[in-house]
Amino acid sequence: MPEEFDREAFDDLAGEFRYVITDMICRAGSGHLGGALSLVETIITLYWRIMRFDSANPHWEGRDRLVMSKGHAGPVLYVALAYRGFFPKQELKTINADGTRLPSHADRLQTPGIDMTAGSLGQGLSAACGFAMGGRIRKQSHDVYCVIGDGESDEGMIWEAAMFAGHNKLDNLVAITDYNRLQIDGFTDEIMTLEPLADKWRAFNWEVMEMDGHDWDDLHTTIDAARAFRGKPVMIIAHTTKARGCSVVQDLPESHNIKVGGPEDFEKFMCALECQGYELPYEVQ
Repeated sequence: MPEEFDREAFDDLAGEFRYVITDMICRAGSGHLGGALSLVETIITLYWRIMRFDSANPHWEGRDRLVMSKGHAGPVLYVALAYRGFFPKQELKTINADGTRLPSHADRLQTPGIDMTAGSLGQGLSAACGFAMGGRIRKQSHDVYCVIGDGESDEGMIWEAAMFAGHNKLDNLVAITDYNRLQIDGFTDEIMTLEPLADKWRAFNWEVMEMDGHDWDDLHTTIDAARAFRGKPVMIIAHTTKARGCSVVQDLPESHNIKVGGPEDFEKFMCALECQGYELPYEVQ
């Protein structure tokens, strides 16, 4: 795994992530592929270039916190945590299985490295506000990151939390909207338009930045600037492609939760990946 930034090595790591995520979900028989694949570069950037953590001590008080509010993107977070040493990679193949520590939506009581349980959409940003406010009260220096979905942004609770964070000038909070323009029922513009999204966040007294969610330089520069910004919380609008790298469902509503009925479906999704030739980090039968 790359420790210093090298474009070729990070491209390779992103390809491996997409290969492993798709295999995990296909073996489980179903899962939220699209929203996991759209976040690959964002999560790698956070865990390889931005965040402070100690995989041997997941509850270290000085760690940065990450709240995956769009909890259905759990698979990409699980892969990152396993590759960073929070738990054995062998466990990745157990996603959604009986007795697993890797349920469909992240659970902080089960999985090492998960800071907040996800389930009903819209709740994560409020939890992130609590982490940020708690850090301020305790005079701690950690940062809080929260990833929300664009479809999730239809939830009123998102905007209640936005108002709270803006009012309290929580400048240790960075939120990232995975703006892939798709949600479970279709394109966001057709379900409930979010535009002008940037202006909405500015109206709630947030600093707003935008980035290409698949470009390594833009990702690092933008997130690094956001964590250094002071005086108000920062919302980063990450322009991404849902199910990026899997041609049969890329940029389609069908990618939200795929169904894998048998070997033919398994082969269809795996062969549709742009990234091929990776060895799985776990044994399979």
